[in-house]
Amino acid sequence: MNIIKSSLLLVPFALFSCKSQTDTALTLEKSEKQLTELRVLSMREQKNPRSIHTDGSVRWVESPYDWTEGFFPGTCWMQYERTKDEKWKEAAIAIQDLYKQHKDLTNDHDLGFIFNNSFGKAYRITGEDQYKQVLIDASRSLITRFNKNVGCIQSWDVVGNWQAERGWKFPVIIDNLMNLEMLFEVAELTNDNIYKEIAIQHANTTMKNHFRPDGSSYHVVDYDPQTGEIAHRVTAQGFADESAWARGQSWALYGYTMCYRYTKDKKYLDFAEKIANFILNHPNYPKDGVPYWDFNAPKIPNEPRDASSAAILASALIELSDYTGGRYLQNAQHILNSLATDNYTAKQGENGNFILMHSVGSIPHGNEIDVPLNYADYYYIEALMRLKAKNL
Repeated sequence: MNIIKSSLLLVPFALFSCKSQTDTALTLEKSEKQLTELRVLSMREQKNPRSIHTDGSVRWVESPYDWTEGFFPGTCWMQYERTKDEKWKEAAIAIQDLYKQHKDLTNDHDLGFIFNNSFGKAYRITGEDQYKQVLIDASRSLITRFNKNVGCIQSWDVVGNWQAERGWKFPVIIDNLMNLEMLFEVAELTNDNIYKEIAIQHANTTMKNHFRPDGSSYHVVDYDPQTGEIAHRVTAQGFADESAWARGQSWALYGYTMCYRYTKDKKYLDFAEKIANFILNHPNYPKDGVPYWDFNAPKIPNEPRDASSAAILASALIELSDYTGGRYLQNAQHILNSLATDNYTAKQGENGNFILMHSVGSIPHGNEIDVPLNYADYYYIEALMRLKAKNL
């Protein structure tokens, strides 16, 4: 396993200058070149890339359903928006059409990840009603998982799955905050407040029950679906139940920053800042800004980094800076500067033609450890696009 260690990256912050517009543009151009061969392969195979296998070959999304389905098409839409190259648009449409029928599924919560990040971008960029309807259909499916007793959307079904072996009945994971963006968006598109109301209830319940006093988040809170009482506070992908799984902290920051965008409720902004301050001031937060896979992993600094957590964090911090007078923008730029180095950005033609190296899916499950991930690239490009929009 290729593990990035802090001892290699103890570079003074002052050496990381703020990126200029040219630097950001060049980084985006370099990323596009890297992804082009992946796009060509994806179109030739008519498959959706997720990661790589140990032999370096592309790992395609799982059949018949995969929570990461929306990220590569979403990345293609962002490349099209930036370059106006029709090949990126063609790829985005072709790949997202492979899973379009999943908009009607009601047995999983990840429809926001899947559809908002792909069809949502398609609608924003093209204005075509066919894409809007997919978002509406997916949102209708998603809200069937809302339980009024709990005040949340159920994340995973437990019957017949590994979660049942743990005695869980109504698990809600911190990641689920990310699916609320589609509900907020569809509420505005349809003028139907039911989607926004459910999103707010879920956000409020999660704020109340998922977090510790220091602003860190549990990964999973399991509820009694009949009473709404908390049964367990545990982890699935983190080091321990009481640890701070890095990507979960990034999901939380991104989620509450996004909630503030749609509601302008200051409690979400204040909470996002609390989460940001936990992350950025944690004694195990690395000098280069790319978190270890868990803030409490026992062998730090000899633990895998998670570039996906860093990319999500950077994108969230850029948006958070919009609402805080520019606070956190330097933190985001610092992370992006680190990700753009050879320590994390693959050489052209390597890494299965994904951009970022050194991401972690789930160490407890032995799955996708120290590999590229399509969502790491997605949020990296999103963060760079957000930075470029600021002329930075």
